[in-house]
Amino acid sequence: MQYIGEHLLPGQLGHFFTLLSLIASLLATAVFYKASRVVSPIERKSWLRLGRIVFLVETISVFSVFALLYFIISHHYHEYFFAWNHSSRSLLPKYLLACIWEDQSGSFLLWSIWHCVLGWILIWRAKQWEAGTLTVISFAQFCIATMLIGMYFFGQKVGSDPFILWRQQMPELPLFADPHYLQLPRVFEGNDLNTLLQNYWMVIHPPILFLGFASTIVPFAFAYAGLRSSDHSWAGTALPWASFSGAILGTGIMMGAAWAYESLSFGGYWAWDPVENASLVPWITLVAGLHTNLVYNRTGYSLRSTYFFYIITFTLVLYSTFLTRSGILGDTSVHAFTGADMTLQLILFAAVFFIPAIILFFRRYKKIPSIRREESSYSREFWMFIGSMVLFLSALVIIARTSLPVFNKIFGSNIAAPEDPKYAHNQVQIFVCIIIGILTGTTQYFRYKDTPPPVFRRRIIWPVLVALLIGAMISLFGHIDYNEKTIAFLIAIHAAIFSMVYAVVANAGYIFTGLKGKLRLAGASVAHVGFGLALIGILISSSKKKVLSWNTTGIAFFKKSNTEDPAENITLFKSLPTDMGPYNVTYVSDTFNTAQRKRFYGIQFQAKDSSDSFTLYPDLIRNNKGVEGMSANPDSKHYWNKDIFVYISAAEKNDKEDTATFRPREIKAGDTSFYRNGFFVLNRVVVNPPDQRKRYVPGENAIFLDMTVVSKEGHSYPIMPGIAVKDMDIRSLPDSVKPEALAISFNKVIDQKTGRLEIGVKESSAITDLITLKVYEFPMINLLWIGVLIMVAGFLMSVISHLKKRSLTVA
Repeated sequence: MQYIGEHLLPGQLGHFFTLLSLIASLLATAVFYKASRVVSPIERKSWLRLGRIVFLVETISVFSVFALLYFIISHHYHEYFFAWNHSSRSLLPKYLLACIWEDQSGSFLLWSIWHCVLGWILIWRAKQWEAGTLTVISFAQFCIATMLIGMYFFGQKVGSDPFILWRQQMPELPLFADPHYLQLPRVFEGNDLNTLLQNYWMVIHPPILFLGFASTIVPFAFAYAGLRSSDHSWAGTALPWASFSGAILGTGIMMGAAWAYESLSFGGYWAWDPVENASLVPWITLVAGLHTNLVYNRTGYSLRSTYFFYIITFTLVLYSTFLTRSGILGDTSVHAFTGADMTLQLILFAAVFFIPAIILFFRRYKKIPSIRREESSYSREFWMFIGSMVLFLSALVIIARTSLPVFNKIFGSNIAAPEDPKYAHNQVQIFVCIIIGILTGTTQYFRYKDTPPPVFRRRIIWPVLVALLIGAMISLFGHIDYNEKTIAFLIAIHAAIFSMVYAVVANAGYIFTGLKGKLRLAGASVAHVGFGLALIGILISSSKKKVLSWNTTGIAFFKKSNTEDPAENITLFKSLPTDMGPYNVTYVSDTFNTAQRKRFYGIQFQAKDSSDSFTLYPDLIRNNKGVEGMSANPDSKHYWNKDIFVYISAAEKNDKEDTATFRPREIKAGDTSFYRNGFFVLNRVVVNPPDQRKRYVPGENAIFLDMTVVSKEGHSYPIMPGIAVKDMDIRSLPDSVKPEALAISFNKVIDQKTGRLEIGVKESSAITDLITLKVYEFPMINLLWIGVLIMVAGFLMSVISHLKKRSLTVA
């Protein structure tokens, strides 16, 4: 059958470059490996030249695959399953890039692109280590290329082909019996990008995160090359790479936290989700390795630990790839990938790097230089090693808890996850925080090798006293009275805050006392200051986070669940100001943005003391990809000392036709009558009341009924239905109580002498729009984001400093 409108050339080119990258990466691995084994400098140079040519072919192939894939998506060639499944014609162009890494194969492609970039920097800078490191990177490229070929070998599918045609992916679908299937509405429009990914953070966060993941291969490659050659001089060259990797991976992780804070409705930035943990753990072990690397470069200690940490860091990146892409976390994580089953490939990907590296490590263990004399307990290297071990144990606990589904799968067990996973992690990591804070503040005041005790005490006394003073003020006047858990946990929070205050004060002080204000040498201290500030922000914003939206209306639109409590969600009726803690809050508007396909809700906040007024615009977007309901995107008001965080938990827009009618009732002044949710009282009859003048025009005589509606929850509402009379014309002026879905009209006077009147009563849910929202206050959350920026700046300062030292050494 000849299908109409298909564009086959981009896919054919994509297949060609995918296979070319597979072959080129394998050939580059062999060539660089050969270059690393030859002894003759001339022969080695020849092999390196060939390796660079092959690596160039590999790079061109990978970038071509990426460009062709983006071309197919941006031109909406929905004959390709990838383009149809991950994009749509109504998707905003700025989100088209995110379509690539929504899919497993696209994210692997992104990883491969960064390997190419890093490989060329190593070709430029690595000198004697070029062959060894490029061998490892090229082999990793080969492994990633297998994830993209989508071919069958001995009945086993290898990889997922992003260029496969939809009719080849699902040939049994009846729509492919139509040669014009591309014009069918469902095919023409596309399946769209996941609603959670339609956010600007999802355009920039994955590339940074995957650069962080990709960069961890560089310290690993140096370590592996060093073990193979028994040459341990790589440690100096690898140090700036490890600092760079720490900066970029840390930035990527915290970009993910910012995305969660701005896009997800769990009310925070970190939930100890398994996928979050899987990215955090390699960063922790990388930082541990970075510190032992520093120790070795200065003292000769801890080289074995450095080897181990760099090997385990890249292995954990590969293991996290298995966790997030194998589907094993499907029931425990909202972030896990689903799609093509590549479990076996992912296991082999991790094993093919970890097993040879760890075997080689233990085979060469005794030959790795090690100083037998124990470090002095008054030396910097001793406490840096202790800190690295604490970080490693922290990572071990996190990854063990995260791997519970893997354990259950392997051993056939059914061990349940903790009922409160956040507290399960926090109750351990809070003590890690205390120890690391103290070590971070104290260690730089020791000298390498040994420090006279009186000198150390003289240096450390002022940072300790200042930190004690600031910590005491925070504890006494900061109102940190977290009471959701035990008193012991509250004490631990205060201890952790002190330890991080101490880390900030001590490191800031060291820049001026220890380094004499030389900022070019202060990268580590700056990073420690940022780390301390970030942890202070986390501790205070989490422990002092409070709900502002306590339900004062008594109206609940959903039942209590593990994720939401109606008591913490307030219901607002459109245009009706509602009391909410320190604010009067009004639902003022809702607007549907056709380009973004979101409904934005205008929520006006007016401080009761009139000190502040602002409007926030949280939104709802309809879920896709088979998920029912709506997805909430929060909005926040940022102050220097807090955030007001708002999201919609339920909404009801009554744009359907109102079919309810007014039912007549007889009433007179002082009478009480009932409706479904309470009762109402006619207080008196008022003629031409001045306060209602806007409702009738000059020349009309108006009669209003002054009434009070009382709900069964005890809430009272005034209501004033009336009529306006001019000559022989009578105009009805009904009034409503929107929170009660109640409307009352004044129909007529039955008997003027006895005061008998007729009213109409209508109960209808179509009277008003309403929303239910949750509002948090996050105190001092800006310390977290400021701290992250400072920490990353410190890492990058260290990279520059290490590179300058290397340049001077080489010169």
